[in-house]
Amino acid sequence: MIASLPMYARPELDTAHNALWAGFRQQLLASEIPCPAQLSQHTDEQKVWLDPNLLLSQTCGMPYRLYLHDKVNLVGTPDYQLDSCPAGFYRSAMVIRKDDNRTTLIEFQDAIFTYNSRLSQSGYAAAYQHTQTENFWFSKGYQSGSHLESARAVANAQADIACLDAVSWRLISQYEPFADALAVCCWTEPSPGLPLICSKAIDAAPLFSAMQTSIHTLPDHHRKALGIQTLVRIPSSDYLAVTNPPQHPFPVSNAG
Repeated sequence: MIASLPMYARPELDTAHNALWAGFRQQLLASEIPCPAQLSQHTDEQKVWLDPNLLLSQTCGMPYRLYLHDKVNLVGTPDYQLDSCPAGFYRSAMVIRKDDNRTTLIEFQDAIFTYNSRLSQSGYAAAYQHTQTENFWFSKGYQSGSHLESARAVANAQADIACLDAVSWRLISQYEPFADALAVCCWTEPSPGLPLICSKAIDAAPLFSAMQTSIHTLPDHHRKALGIQTLVRIPSSDYLAVTNPPQHPFPVSNAG
């Protein structure tokens, strides 16, 4: 079996994630359900998600609706109790430099937009959906590889604007000194958060109960570090109802 919790993994959170996993594992073993002793945090997330022996992992809403929903079972969605979001939902911050004279989103139409992945709900799809409310899409952009690198690129003036999910932005603001140079231009609309998934061959119900118990019994300092409150059930249909953005190419293909 294999398991990972990759979406908000940072060195500063390793101890908290390991504590969360230990509690989850204890619950499963008490029910005589096999469980890996450790998380495979450094294994390629795509390989983990598609592994037939997947016990548990956290994915993004866009990969889930594009190619995972019929290959995995939906376990539940962690609730990070984010401002202006229903339980289990999240939204993204459109982040710019504090010293940028542009203050409204439409002013960034011809700026350089950086995103973590074209398969990211929070970094790409949310940005597309939000710009459509003002009838434009960025004319230039490039893929950074992660929310952290998107934020860093804006701070370093390699890009002008990035779309970062609220939890990632919270962690970047907390741990990265360069975040002091950044500001939020606007927020996207909420969408279902990052779901936990398991193999089609595994019953998701006991996994939901075990993770919910692990979250609720996690020491306060670990729960605060992760920002996690509980586990909720969001129907698969809510994820599948989110619109997929067109995969438009950008004239800028890498950082300048």
